Amino acid sequence: MDKNRFDEMQLSTELQKAIKDMGFEELTPIQSRTIPLIMEGKDVIGQARTGTGKTLAFGLPIIESMQRKGKDLEALVLCPTRELAVQVAEEVKRLAKHRKDIRVVPVYGGQPIQKQLAGLKMGARIVVGTPGRIMDHMSRGTIRLDRVRTVVLDEADRMLDMGFVDDMKTILWAMPDERQTLLFSATMPDSVMDLVDKFQKDPVVVNVSGDQVTVPEVHQTFFEVKPWMKLEMLCRLIDTYTPNSSLVFCNTKRRVDQIVKDLQSRGYRVDSLHGDMAQARRDKAMSSFRNKLLRVLVATDVAARGIDVEDVEAVINYDVPQDDLHYVHRIGRTARMGKAGHAFTLVLPDQLSKLREIQEKTNTPIKRQMTPHLSDAGKKSGVGRV
Repeated sequence: MDKNRFDEMQLSTELQKAIKDMGFEELTPIQSRTIPLIMEGKDVIGQARTGTGKTLAFGLPIIESMQRKGKDLEALVLCPTRELAVQVAEEVKRLAKHRKDIRVVPVYGGQPIQKQLAGLKMGARIVVGTPGRIMDHMSRGTIRLDRVRTVVLDEADRMLDMGFVDDMKTILWAMPDERQTLLFSATMPDSVMDLVDKFQKDPVVVNVSGDQVTVPEVHQTFFEVKPWMKLEMLCRLIDTYTPNSSLVFCNTKRRVDQIVKDLQSRGYRVDSLHGDMAQARRDKAMSSFRNKLLRVLVATDVAARGIDVEDVEAVINYDVPQDDLHYVHRIGRTARMGKAGHAFTLVLPDQLSKLREIQEKTNTPIKRQMTPHLSDAGKKSGVGRV
């Protein structure tokens, strides 16, 4: 049976600690279905959209399978763009945080090559890079692929669309035949299937791209904010719309605790709900929320799964959710029993594309809204301050 929580998995102490540091609790569908297969050593085809947790899906088993010593390059991750290479490398570094024997080095065009050469010389066990720059290092002799045990083709369809097919084939041919090949792609055109046929051995296909999901009848808006504006915007929304009960969602337990502390210091009646809380403490928070002893509950997605409160007037996504399914589950907490509901999402400028993906997948408009003025406080809906 697929595991749903990271703390249910038999992982090393270092990896469990890293996952806890990152604030993750629940596996996404692509993670729960591919991680066991990858850890068994199988070749895998993962069909899933961007933003569904693919990096952790392959990064976790790669790190867990690595021996406790050695400096040879054992894992290579190919990405279509330098931006994605940097993002993937940073997340893999966070996963390997407590494994001091694992060095992760990103290599991509646009960065001085001397910095990359220094990192490679110190002994990179995992390299994340773009095909062109990997080829450059191969020609220099600064990257050798003869001992690679696992290769990941991340967003394979995009790499092929960008004309990297020959580079990808050259890189794959330079690796040992006895290796694990993992391919992740949002779509599976013929060009991707050609790679599958040539370079994978009996791959297991995991498709979580899914059909279009639907959303409940909720008035959905978003606000574009800078990072330092998020707390102020949260307070502004609560003061302006004055909901009698509102759920605030964060992606990590650490963020939940910080937001609760900040709101309490400003005089709001608020409590938290996340996986690190004892059951008695969680029950008390839920009871207070249901009985209107507090009007704001800040929660993670995992902890909120058991919430069943009929008259939640507003859902506020303090953090943009990991994917469209999390978004749908969150906003479905409001507008129940035929009542009206509001869903607000705070979006950083570099997250706008992710929000557009959620809109497209859910086929629902999420309208941009201007920052409410303090003079509007209490005028939109409800009564009194929370």
